[in-house]
Amino acid sequence: MNKEKKIIFNVPKLFGNELKNLNQLEQKQFSANGYYTQKCRQWLIKNVKCKDAHLVHSCTAALEMCALLLKIKPGDEVIMPSFTFVSTASAFALRGAKITFIDIDHKTLNIDANLIEKNITKKTKAIVIVHYAGVPCEIDKIQKISKRYNICLIEDAAQSILSKYKNRALGSFGDLATFSFHETKNIHCGEGGALIINNKKFLKNAYIIKDKGTNRDAFNKNLVKKYSWVGIGSSYGLSEINALFLYNQLTIAKQITFKRIRIWKQYKKFFKILEDEGKILTQSIPLHSKLNGHSFFIIVKRSIRNKLINYLKSKKVMALFHYIPLHSSPFGKKVSKNKNKLKFTDLKSESIIRMPLHLDIKTNDIIKIKNLLIKFFHKVNNNTNL
Repeated sequence: MNKEKKIIFNVPKLFGNELKNLNQLEQKQFSANGYYTQKCRQWLIKNVKCKDAHLVHSCTAALEMCALLLKIKPGDEVIMPSFTFVSTASAFALRGAKITFIDIDHKTLNIDANLIEKNITKKTKAIVIVHYAGVPCEIDKIQKISKRYNICLIEDAAQSILSKYKNRALGSFGDLATFSFHETKNIHCGEGGALIINNKKFLKNAYIIKDKGTNRDAFNKNLVKKYSWVGIGSSYGLSEINALFLYNQLTIAKQITFKRIRIWKQYKKFFKILEDEGKILTQSIPLHSKLNGHSFFIIVKRSIRNKLINYLKSKKVMALFHYIPLHSSPFGKKVSKNKNKLKFTDLKSESIIRMPLHLDIKTNDIIKIKNLLIKFFHKVNNNTNL
């Protein structure tokens, strides 16, 4: 008797070339800032069209570098959504900032741009936006606000490599931006990240911060005779082994993205019947947006969300919810500055289900999930025990 196939939520893809040329590293180096670090950096500068890029050991590290570049101190305020991963907030809380959590747009699950301006105070040092599931925020509107108040705009683009808005790469709009190359992302090296710099005033200090507070970059460029401790920093670099792994994925990043978009579109196509019947909502894609196929999620009534996840699990389909909102977390309550009502954050966080999406997903897998959803809602409508 054949066992029923399990449909796993995420499978970090290996293409067989990730460690190509590993034997050549001995002639160079294994620590950070070597040949492949520079190759990744050049790829990011070319494809994001940014002024500079730093390869770091995680997106968390990149966000912490943002806080250091802004010289965040106790009492400063940072605006961001509550519906995000903890690193978005912890990087700034670590420096003593108070976090102003903003509600999300009920369609995109991104920060509601209409709520930002009224939450700005004289202490606001940054607006951090998160392109959830690779879907662009209302960047035009948010950029205008940040420029009007002369407040730094940071894009947490952890999920958004090769997503675009008006044919510009996400990560190219903010003064600073961050990417993740964690194994759960489209392009990965197990653990990794990148800091993107679009504002030239941050160019010099970024090297000092990444190099443990030293001016080693200036030394390597023969601008100083020796390097020493000149500021605050830490060990943020990514090892050359990880950089080699990452670069070999970056070289086929557009093909990977194309395949993920194809899977995303299949979900959208096969789930249309459920959406037309009002059983689910699927992702709302803003105008002028091009996604990268990072994630496909549905929204259901919160009263049945957990039942549906458990039902799919019983059928060997690993569908997951997402973030516990930061404003409702124990530490989030301590570091938050205000008591904004986050109606849609609370609602959507209790209603979202993320579908399995990786390059090993087949059309028949998506059809199976669709049929399971149809069966589930039929039982719900008939009050059948699940």
